Amino acid sequence: MLNTRYLAKIRHRIDQKTKPAGSLGALEDIAQQLALIQSQGKEDAVTQLEIHQPTVIVFAGDHGVADEGVSIAPSEVTYQMVMNFLAGGAGVNCFCRSAGVGMKVVDCGIMIPVEAPHPDCFIQQRLGSRTNNFHLEPAMTEAQVTQGIKYGQNVVTKTIEAGSNLVMFGEMGIGNTTSAAAILASLTQIDPQMCVGHGTGIQPEQFMKKTAIVRQCAEKLRGENAMTVLAGAGGFEIVQMVGAFIGAAQRGVPVIVDGFIVTVAAYVATLLEPACRDYMIFAHQSEEPGHQRVLEVLYAKPLLHLGLRLGEGTGAVLAVPLIQAACEFYNTMASFDEAGVTV
Repeated sequence: MLNTRYLAKIRHRIDQKTKPAGSLGALEDIAQQLALIQSQGKEDAVTQLEIHQPTVIVFAGDHGVADEGVSIAPSEVTYQMVMNFLAGGAGVNCFCRSAGVGMKVVDCGIMIPVEAPHPDCFIQQRLGSRTNNFHLEPAMTEAQVTQGIKYGQNVVTKTIEAGSNLVMFGEMGIGNTTSAAAILASLTQIDPQMCVGHGTGIQPEQFMKKTAIVRQCAEKLRGENAMTVLAGAGGFEIVQMVGAFIGAAQRGVPVIVDGFIVTVAAYVATLLEPACRDYMIFAHQSEEPGHQRVLEVLYAKPLLHLGLRLGEGTGAVLAVPLIQAACEFYNTMASFDEAGVTV
């Protein structure tokens, strides 16, 4: 857990800025959280917040449960979108360019491997070709879960060692909202129907089948620990994101949390390593009903409500300018004494 010995001093610095106390709302909360994080191990509270090389890591994996018709797209689209990421043509690429955010793409186990030459931003750490269909059998072995968590820790550690002190995670994987919903319903007492959404736009009959699959899975896995649930219903990209959250916290680096699937991975990370929660900044609330539920479980207040449901890390990247604005006011906004303003 974060050492809060400098909390009062940080709060005083924020409150003495030339503004009514609390008037910058969530930006004050972000500044306080970042100041606490960046003051860890220091001899005093930091007076200058620094953001270096913000980077989004997009984790991609395919899901056997897609065979049940729970998505509008076939599994081949995962590979096609990975190629789109590498070509710079996806939504997350656009937002990275506008916000000055770096990007990496991780093949966690997609059905069609990338064989053509690829840029340095592409990383292969495959756990398989895709998960098993968890409607019929466990999605993966616990050994694969353990390896996936190690892979996630490794990729985020290398990103941090390369100079990034603010990371965010995105995902791509046809069928992964079904996996995320099943994980959430299995690890909580939330009604499975409240965990299931329409994903990228499925039809009513697909929604009914998706709900039934998630309910059946939750009935089987409820009461099991997080590792068993990940093996039973997880995705290769989800388990690697769990590891990445843990790895970032271990290195003292904050993570901007994206949408439903990423937030479910964040929740699982907090079950395995509770200290992870202190390093999470929640970007937005998506249109997936399960996202609101998991945000409530995490006592999280998202920064944005934009009606997003794309994934890829898009919401997290869009929140970066707000993080930078919070740093700027903490660093350079005058205090009442400095400005000669009498309150």
